[in-house]
Parts: sequence; structure tokens; C-alpha cells
Amino acid sequence: MGTGAIGMVTTHDLALTDIATDFDNRASNVHFKEHYADGEMRFDYQMLPGVLTRTNGISVMVALGLLSGSENSPSLAEET
Repeated sequence: MGTGAIGMVTTHDLALTDIATDFDNRASNVHFKEHYADGEMRFDYQMLPGVLTRTNGISVMVALGLLSGSENSPSLAEET
């Protein structure tokens, strides 16, 4: 970080998001939002500030056929 380098890390481990506070405002958390259309997960690829406040694990499992029915994941029924 002292050389002006830029890097990006992606994770589903929310505990790792605390690391950004260790870098005195030289690191920040950002996230993408997903939505579901035609039974597929789609991303807008717009970096938004902060940590994502919801998870999509159940929705991913439904989309992959590991769970059945949209009753397990209300977001599958949404089309935004």
C-alpha cells in the first residue's frame, strides 16, 4: 500500500470486510448487486460503497437446482 498499488479482493466471508478498517482509509469495501431474471442470476457490475447487507446463498442453491421452489428464496421471484 505504501507504493500506491491498487488491488481488489472478492470474498463471501463477511469477517474479512473488517480488514478495510485496518488501513486508515486506504482501503474500502464495495459490492455488486444481483437480480434474477428468467431464472438466472444477473449482476449490474456497478461498484456500490459498503458491504452487501444481504446474502444470496439460498438463491444460488435454488438456481443451481440444489433446492427447489421459489418459496426458499423470495429474490428468485423478483425481476428488477
